[in-house]
Amino acid sequence: MIDLAVNFDTLSQLYRAYMPFIKPAGLFVSTSESHFLGEELTISYQLPGGTTKFEFTGRVVWINPLGASGGRPIGIGVKIMTDPESHKHHIENLLSRELASGDQTSTM
Repeated sequence: MIDLAVNFDTLSQLYRAYMPFIKPAGLFVSTSESHFLGEELTISYQLPGGTTKFEFTGRVVWINPLGASGGRPIGIGVKIMTDPESHKHHIENLLSRELASGDQTSTM
């Protein structure tokens, strides 16, 4: 069962959601649903320009509450637990140029 589904329509959206400081990999999911640190979820996501839906089980490691500093969106950061290197590979291949950017993300 999928707990949350995310479609990243643009590289900018994916860049803001990617959490490279979470090892081995993490994604921010904008959601107003209530979640707690340590909660395990199944996430489905689609990358920009793609039709394939990727899926992973992850653990909530970050929470942006309503009114988070810097105008950051409400949501959760999820550490990718199943096959993290594969997900990291797909995401970082698309973000190769953006990863060196100093642009603001949804988390830091």
